[in-house]
Amino acid sequence: MKRYVTAGIQIAPILYDIPGTIEKCLTYLETAVKEGKASLIVFPETITTGFDPGCPVEELYEKVDTLPGKLSKKIQGAARKLKAHVVWPTYARGDTPGKVYNAAVLIDDRGEVIGVYHKTHLFPTERLSGGGWTTPGREIRSFETSLGKVGIMICYEGDFPEIARVLAVQGAEIIVRPSAFLRSFDVWELTNRARAYDNHVYVVGINIVGSDAGGNYYFGNSMIVNPIAHRLAQARGTEEIIYAEMDPDPIRYVTWGAKSPMIFDHLEDRNIALYHDILKEAKSPFEPFKRIPYK
Repeated sequence: MKRYVTAGIQIAPILYDIPGTIEKCLTYLETAVKEGKASLIVFPETITTGFDPGCPVEELYEKVDTLPGKLSKKIQGAARKLKAHVVWPTYARGDTPGKVYNAAVLIDDRGEVIGVYHKTHLFPTERLSGGGWTTPGREIRSFETSLGKVGIMICYEGDFPEIARVLAVQGAEIIVRPSAFLRSFDVWELTNRARAYDNHVYVVGINIVGSDAGGNYYFGNSMIVNPIAHRLAQARGTEEIIYAEMDPDPIRYVTWGAKSPMIFDHLEDRNIALYHDILKEAKSPFEPFKRIPYK
């Protein structure tokens, strides 16, 4: 990978105003590139509407579009003009009426779409089976860029070590995690740092702030974590941009600020012959307050 600056744009959408939100995002995007010299810019999960869109799936389907499409067109144009890569998360239309994906599109510095990721592990309340509005994707994907290989996981997916591991095995050097995270800061920090350290990758966890149409409130605290679990950048609970430089040689030493050599590799050192049980269905031996199973 190259040495470059990554930016995370931690903002709130303008509720019920997708065009206005896109214009707001364009302003922040230009600031991240011109002031922060960022080459990769990451926005929060479902930034065009907020996580809870405040409407049934049929109405949401009409409000959004396929990707690429009208929701990404201006961001693609800005990426081309600014010569920057952008991770742009939004709800997106599926191939049949009423099917909506929680998506993130990766745009390169020519304004071209490298790929689109559909969230595969849905939070229970966003699932159609849980009374929500989202259909799960079917593929975990990482993407080649001129900066390096980028993997995408969205919010709740950071709780699942398997997703980050698959992306790392695919060769991802940086995993972006656009989020609308509603649990504690401790869990947010733990999962971002663990996924980075588990897999020796950069994790860019960018959380939304403010309220959505469902009355949920998001605390921000976006962070960029390096492959030895050190936070390179940390946001507060307000709208702001964070930046960090991606070092292409990040696991030479075992801890931050020291010259103590690292002599292990979590990917290479796996004893994969023992992992056959990992593909079995299971559930926690402890009961949550309520279960919302997949149908």
